[in-house]
Amino acid sequence: MKNKPLLFRTIDANINRYKEGIRVVEDILRYEFNSPIAKELKKLRHIKLSEYEKFVEYRDSINDILKPSTESEKEKNSIKDIIISNLKRSQESARVLEESFKLIDINISEKFKQNRYALYNLEKEILKLLNTITSNSK
Repeated sequence: MKNKPLLFRTIDANINRYKEGIRVVEDILRYEFNSPIAKELKKLRHIKLSEYEKFVEYRDSINDILKPSTESEKEKNSIKDIIISNLKRSQESARVLEESFKLIDINISEKFKQNRYALYNLEKEILKLLNTITSNSK
């Protein structure tokens, strides 16, 4: 891996966002809906990265200038809102990782691109599932 420390903090933050967002949706689908889609999300979350610790070395979460939540980030009105915001978080992070890894390892970049598109497809399936459940509970 070429040494690109200026990107390492960005990569570290986005790996965390990517995995955290997927985990939130995965757990809701697993525990609240018993949906097999949770298995697909788990596969996407378990992406292998060599030299992960190199990225962690550049972590500075204490001094993150955007650490405080915005008002819109604090407000969720439904499980659907939580799911959508976390899917978007993971998709956006996958895009940042795809672009960042173009300078480090094109194979990892392509993997995040594939995962981003997989998340787009799963989002469609998940929203269908949620809409079916809400229409059946009326």
